[in-house]
Amino acid sequence: MVSSFDVMGRNWRKQRQSMKMMMRQLAFQWRREPAIQRVESPTRPERARRLGYKAKEGFIVVRARVREGGARKTRPRSGRRQKAMGVSKIKWAKSLKQIAEERVARRYPNMEVLNSYYLWADGVYYWAEVLLVDPSHPAVASTNSARWIKA
Repeated sequence: MVSSFDVMGRNWRKQRQSMKMMMRQLAFQWRREPAIQRVESPTRPERARRLGYKAKEGFIVVRARVREGGARKTRPRSGRRQKAMGVSKIKWAKSLKQIAEERVARRYPNMEVLNSYYLWADGVYYWAEVLLVDPSHPAVASTNSARWIKA
């Protein structure tokens, strides 16, 4: 017996045409939403479960949008001007996934970031879903699998 989670996971890994079209349609909606948006349930439930998400109180899922693209430094205005100014082609020290996690953690200060996973990326934005857990919630404190989270 093959579960629907297995089929979704297989479709996601192989990036089937139907999955691509569905994600592209969702991205149209996500562009109009705020950069950090709490969602009812994970878009990729099989991935969320593998990363420690439980469908119970104390666990929430947040979709984060980060602008893709390279970094730029300000151009030197005064003093000696070196030939290679080092203004463009600067690479970020952090991944877009890590930036998304940090922004969500700032928005929800009472929650701990459990993990996150990739959703979609186009030429402008990168979307990830961040799994958060409330360490002081009784339902979380009572489970064995979440005991490592300190309140």
